[in-house]
Amino acid sequence: MDFIGNDDMIDAAAYEGVSYFNLRGEQDPQAPLCRKALRIMRYYMGLIGYAASCDTKVFHIQWLNRFEYFDRTLLNVYYKALGKKIVFTAHNVNARKRDGNDSLLNRMTLRFMYKIVDHIIVHTEKMSEELVKEFGVGRGKITVIPHGIHDSVPCTSLTPLEARERLGLGRKERVILFFGNIRRYKGLEYVVRALPRLKRVGCTVRLLIAGRISDPDCWERIESIVDREHLEDSIMRATGYVPDEDVEVYLKASDLMVLPYTHVFQSGVLFLAYNFGLPVVVADVGSLREEVVVGETGYVCKPADPEDLAEKIALYFNSELYRNLEKVRPRIIQYAREKYSWRKIGKMTLGVYQRMMGD
Repeated sequence: MDFIGNDDMIDAAAYEGVSYFNLRGEQDPQAPLCRKALRIMRYYMGLIGYAASCDTKVFHIQWLNRFEYFDRTLLNVYYKALGKKIVFTAHNVNARKRDGNDSLLNRMTLRFMYKIVDHIIVHTEKMSEELVKEFGVGRGKITVIPHGIHDSVPCTSLTPLEARERLGLGRKERVILFFGNIRRYKGLEYVVRALPRLKRVGCTVRLLIAGRISDPDCWERIESIVDREHLEDSIMRATGYVPDEDVEVYLKASDLMVLPYTHVFQSGVLFLAYNFGLPVVVADVGSLREEVVVGETGYVCKPADPEDLAEKIALYFNSELYRNLEKVRPRIIQYAREKYSWRKIGKMTLGVYQRMMGD
């Protein structure tokens, strides 16, 4: 198996039977624009050359590159002209629809890609339904393979207490974590609006926000709510890129992860929380409800409803799940590693490859 990646994925080269091609190189988001442009050009040239020279029969595309319209159309036409079978994992069926910036061109290029590829992998049945209804994809062309446990970030011997000390959080503070890029559909504003409601019922918490601001307008709206409700002391901000080696600090310092999304099918952040044994409160959108064992791994709230979100957060902090968190964390980790095992997912993915080779 050939694996194409970047500097951050080079550990894949250690696996038996894997030939690693580091075509993407370093991915420093702070690199100068000219360096970014050069590495993108170098990547596409390397990718086109690799496709022409390799004898690989099946190409599995996990993520599109910088020029997504080109990737969906001309690049896939090029692969097909070379006789390749294309498998595509649609982590998001239509991310622009989710983000509120959909367009005719976006839908046209998506429809073209979903038609030209040989097989599509999605993570949930609802995603499969959207492919069928919105893009006319035949059900026989789709395989549902669950999202795997997010275990690629380092997990050291750092304790929750040490993590809190590193962030300047109090030992007895009740800490809820919002983690990931800050966009409107992520629903961070509903967590902020839930804070005064929690105070009124005597459940004082500290909201820890860790992630990059991808939507400045959304962030400005959140800051206005903070100012209006006088919530400055209830929030700790770590806005910016979070390196992999720092992820465990935020996860271990927290008592609860909140995913108050308004539109999503699945979220890797949920599986990241489970990997560190952190309970969750998720909004009932997409397939998130299906991934939560109520009372054992977390709770489910109504979407875009700060009142219900506050109620579920308060319920958690009054539950045995929170009171026994030290014992609960290992149980969640074990549960998630069994249910979302990469070995199981690998076998299912291999089955797709074998079907493609047999066609």
